[in-house]
Amino acid sequence: MERLIDLDHKLFLWFNNLGNESWDWLWLLITDKWTAIPLYALLLFLIFKNFGWKSSMVTLVFIALLITATDQLGNVFKDGFERLRPCRQEGVMEYARFVAVRCGSYGFFSAHASNSMGVAIFLGLLFRKVYPKMIIWLVAWALLVAYSRVYLGVHYPGDIIVGMLIGALLGFIFYKLHQWAQEKIFKKD
Repeated sequence: MERLIDLDHKLFLWFNNLGNESWDWLWLLITDKWTAIPLYALLLFLIFKNFGWKSSMVTLVFIALLITATDQLGNVFKDGFERLRPCRQEGVMEYARFVAVRCGSYGFFSAHASNSMGVAIFLGLLFRKVYPKMIIWLVAWALLVAYSRVYLGVHYPGDIIVGMLIGALLGFIFYKLHQWAQEKIFKKD
């Protein structure tokens, strides 16, 4: 386990130090939850356009539950593992570029990575028949958000990889539950 943690620290420092001040504003923008509002507004429009009012309301409930699940599971892991973030870890923070506005205490796993990947998988699967390539764009966005956390100095690569995997798994599970609920609620008599 020590070798894995050491590798994670080294990878973090390598990726984190690839950045420079001229690009910091972009990565701060990418990681900011408010930046995604136009994307989420477009996705909301597409949900209502393609699935109708009643079905869309059920979909929004599932998205809200998915985000709550990924976010709260992230908090449980952070409090359970108590793994310091790079910006708080002695032996790492002295060599890292800390760009973020703030930095919490614990970082395993990244809720940003989990939330964005969970929503990407859920909506990518939901729209796969109507917009088959949408999942590629949504996963690309989730990967950018995940990398931004390393760039800004608040998560190790392992934090974001685990976050993305948990988000993808929960996105798939919630998609399957959503399908089941839609069939039960809107079944034809």
